[in-house]
Amino acid sequence: MDNFLPIAYFKNHFLPFAEANISIATHALHYGTGAFGGMRGIPNPQNSQEILLFRLDRHCQRLSNSAKFLNYDLPAAKIQEVIVEFIKKNQPTQPFYIRPFIYTSGLGITPRLHNIEKDFLVYGIELGDYLSPEGVKCRISSWCRQEDRSFPLRGKISAAYITSSLAKTEAIESGFDEAILMNSQGKVCEASGMNIFIVRNGQLITPGYDQDILEGITRDSVLTMARDLGIPTLERAIDKSELLIADEVFLSGTAAKVSPVKQIENYPLSTNRPITELLREKLTAITENREPKYQDWVYRVSLT
Repeated sequence: MDNFLPIAYFKNHFLPFAEANISIATHALHYGTGAFGGMRGIPNPQNSQEILLFRLDRHCQRLSNSAKFLNYDLPAAKIQEVIVEFIKKNQPTQPFYIRPFIYTSGLGITPRLHNIEKDFLVYGIELGDYLSPEGVKCRISSWCRQEDRSFPLRGKISAAYITSSLAKTEAIESGFDEAILMNSQGKVCEASGMNIFIVRNGQLITPGYDQDILEGITRDSVLTMARDLGIPTLERAIDKSELLIADEVFLSGTAAKVSPVKQIENYPLSTNRPITELLREKLTAITENREPKYQDWVYRVSLT
């Protein structure tokens, strides 16, 4: 059973999670007119009375940007203020995941974004490893990632995740752990809820923003870490065949962190993953506030 944090933020109030309920006629439930964020928090390993949040400012700004697609003005500062108070009220003792969500909360059957009430809520759940740190098996999905000309891919819009859901279930039910989606041009795009990287000849390569990917915050962090470590990086289109002959492949995301891929379709990949492991260890050290150079990526919340 999922271990939800006991307090949620709903309708401008903090209240018990079990009491934060919506109507079955809620507009967003029917039309996917919502946008969400996701961020991890951990108790500080050096101070149990402090919570560490990874890149809180970037997550809040991305959600604020996503709200604009819903015709809703929600400043990043307001989102951050609520999340900090949310953590103080919940006093978490285990690693956790925060889900802030913006949605059309009014009731009605007309698909629209104008003249309808919007709302903002936050809840959380205890969360360890989302994907196996030993590596995951991926299949190429039969489903295609949406295009920016028909869907606002610069936002983390809830309706987009029907494709992710179809792809994930298809992967699991055919014996894999995760799906890799191609874009409408037949190029590698992303996984069901993560960005993707490959390593070839010592170079770290990932699809660019022009490949209809989500603007991943962990993705950005990985690229920055790699450059700081002297690893050559390149953002470009990736062909399906490159996945099968890559020296390393890994997925990145808030929930997934840095997760190695051990097999794609029926092609096993090398278990020697020096760059993946280096970046994974670096990211862990940063999130635990053990890297002074990246202290501005870690937001500290005092529980006292």
